[in-house]
Order: sequence, then C-alpha cells, then structure tokens
Amino acid sequence: MRAGAAVTGDPAAELREVERRILARRPEHSIHPTLDRVRELTRLLGDPQRACPVIHITGTNGKTSTARMTETLLRARGLRTGLFTSPHLVSMRERICVDGEPVSAERFAGAYREVEPYLDLVDAAQPVRLSFFEVLTGMAFAVFADTPVDVAVIEVGMGGTWDSTNVADGAVAVITPVSLDHAQYLGDTVAKIAADKAGIIKPGATAVIARQPPDAQDALLRRAAQVGASVAREGTDFDVTSRDLAVGGQRLAIRGLLGEYRDLYLPLFGAHQAGNAACALAAVEAFSGALARPEPGAPASPAGRPPALDGQLVADAFAAMSSPGRLEVVRRRPLVLVDAAHNPAGMATTVAAVRESFGAAEVIAVLAVSADKDVAGILRELEPAAAAVVATGNSSERSMPAAGLAELARQVFGPDRVHAAARLDDAIEVATGLAGAALAPGAIVLVTGSVVTAGDARMLLAGAGPAGSPR
Repeated sequence: MRAGAAVTGDPAAELREVERRILARRPEHSIHPTLDRVRELTRLLGDPQRACPVIHITGTNGKTSTARMTETLLRARGLRTGLFTSPHLVSMRERICVDGEPVSAERFAGAYREVEPYLDLVDAAQPVRLSFFEVLTGMAFAVFADTPVDVAVIEVGMGGTWDSTNVADGAVAVITPVSLDHAQYLGDTVAKIAADKAGIIKPGATAVIARQPPDAQDALLRRAAQVGASVAREGTDFDVTSRDLAVGGQRLAIRGLLGEYRDLYLPLFGAHQAGNAACALAAVEAFSGALARPEPGAPASPAGRPPALDGQLVADAFAAMSSPGRLEVVRRRPLVLVDAAHNPAGMATTVAAVRESFGAAEVIAVLAVSADKDVAGILRELEPAAAAVVATGNSSERSMPAAGLAELARQVFGPDRVHAAARLDDAIEVATGLAGAALAPGAIVLVTGSVVTAGDARMLLAGAGPAGSPR
C-alpha cells in the first residue's frame, strides 16, 4: 500500500485501512453510467473477468438469494466457485466469496494492494474516478482469476447494461422478478427497468427468466431475440410443481430444464424463495448443458440432450441453502426475524411469506429505511400485516430519521399503532416489549426495511459475523 497504509502484520488493522480507502470513493448509489472506467481497470489487470465462465444475475428482488442458491448447487457438483454479491450485511468481505466462504481479511487486503496501482492510472485517465463498487468489482474478478475458480456467480450492483459487472459475458444470464426500484437511475416504468437489466443477456448465452410482469417479459425477450440468446422461462420451461410447508422451511418438487426433482427440502420461507430456487436450478442446468458436463456415471441422454442433474446431489444442495438476512430467524423468545425488503414489491413478498409461514401470529415491525426509497409504498405493503410499527434508523448515512419515518407511518397506520426510537437497539427493545405485552401476546418481531437494517440487527441480536454460504 502507499504511504500511510503500509502492511502492518495486523490483518484486522489492514482490513480497516483498506475498507477506509474503498469507502472514501464515490458511493455505489452515485451512478455515472459508462463501462469505460471498469473496462480500463480490467484491461490493466489482464481481463480477469474472462478467466472462467460466468453466471450473471440481475433483477429487482431475489438476486442475492438466487446467487447464493446457484453457487451452492455448483459447489455441490464439485466445482470451485467464486461468488460476488452486494450489498453486504456485516463485512465488506462477504461480497467476495470463494468456495462458499468470504475471503479472509488478509486476502481481501492483498487483493486491494494488487489492484491499487492501477486505480490511480484509471482515475488519472477518466473524467470521473472509479467508484466504491467498481473497485470491488475489479478486486472480485482478480481474486477469482488468481484462485482460480471453475465458475463465478456474479450479481449486478444495480440494473445491468451499465453495471460494472457487465464487463463479463455470462454464459447464463438470470433475471429475477423485475419491479419499480432505483427509478431515478433505471427508468420510471417496469419496461424501462427491464430493458436496462436485459443488458446482461449476451450473444449465445442462455437467459433464465423468472416470472415477470408482461411489460418486463416483453423487454427481456426482445433483448434475447436481438442477440440470439436461448431463453428458459419460469412457468413455461421450468417451474415449481408442488410446494408444502415444512418445519423451518418448505418441501418442493421442481420441473427443471433437464429433469424432475422431487422431495427437495428448502430451509427458507416463502413462495418467492421457491421461485428463486427454481431459477437457480435452471441456471445450473443451463450451465451444465452449455459445458456438456454430465454427472459422473450418468447414462447418455437421447437426442444429445444433457442428462438431468443427480437427484440426491440436488436434494443435498437444497438442504444446505441459506440466505442470511432474508426472513432469517435470529432469536426464538420472542421470535425475531430479520429481512432485507427495501422496496414495495419486496415488502409485499415478505408479508406474504410471513403470513404463510407463521399463520395468525401478529407482527410487530421494526422499520428502518433509506430516505431515497418509496417509503410510503413500503409502509402501505407492511400495514395490513403489522399490529404495530416501531420507526427507527440504521447505520447508513442514507437512513431516514426515525421522526420523519414515524410521521409517514402515522399517515398509513394511524397514530396508535406507531412508535419511534432513534436507535435500532432501542427500537428492537420496544418491539420485543410489545410482543410480550397484552397488545399481541406471542407476536413475531420483524426487523426490516433495508439490507443495512438486516445486517445491523443480525449484529445486535446474534453477534453474527460475515455472512457466507454454509459448507
């Protein structure tokens, strides 16, 4: 590192210094739409994004869960995996995983040291400096190339066409459900947003498309036709064929692209996670077909079609899937869930999953949101399910102040159902008190509103470290 950031031999101190330097850059929500900066960075690094095949994932909601599920299935097949997701819950290291685990503090700092000399060169040559997210993108590709991994699962930061991850050409492009979010950057209609996200669909790729609003599907199919990509659609080419509640999750049957997979236990709540899992399975099937890599010992398939994945392997991978911060149980008495829903569509999905999985239990919501979101829309989706809401803030500088959020909440919930606490820990204490009081005996506490809120709550309630994928 440069002067003032010398290697100290203390991994924690080095990590803090590296994070400080990265955070000093333009934040990831400050968008200057071009791939010129990150293309120049990856060129100087030797184009590490081309070192292995890529499964590229975009959408409005469900991206991180689908990415984690996809990576788990690939790893179960014996492949060495890279996983790049955002944002992180607790530690920046979570964004770059190898074989299901966040890279170590030493490796994260080392990756930054390797790319740092090139950051100055790019900054000097471009009208706008590299951003926080562009630097992390370059670091992730460099780590995956150096490892090396067999396949990288890459989640976009925002959108698709101009997202810095789009310097990679995905063999498979996955588009999770599209809805209105980041309208100031991506467009003010679902069709415009889908058209931007469709930019990750590359010539010759397979596009795995989740169920979409008609306008979104039209935009995605139009892009696939323009570039000659194959298409696999949820509900047409693959689907969840049965779903039943189970302790701690659900049991599924899925019709995949290559075969039928039955009696799959998924330890996650909600129909949306079943859909995410189906998309992940289809993505891995498409990837397997593209590489023509059948399972060891599998019989040949008719007409040259690749064989289905091994059913037991798929079942074992599903049972190992996790999605930290997504309707995650972090305390039992009272039951406390943390969830990263941060837009109206995401909150509607969360509410539906809570109702289905936890029945008639009343919900005390702890809500902290970013001020630039559709806060009124989030509140309207939450209101029918919540007996009360405690408005608060999180650790992000973008967090809406608790007083302002409480005022908006009163317009939706009425004054008697709204409480406020400036700090998240105090808000959780208020909510757990309400859950144990006569207002709603045995109620569930749901801490939600953003990924930052979910991460802060995990730290407070479970002392959780970096969120990785289980082995």
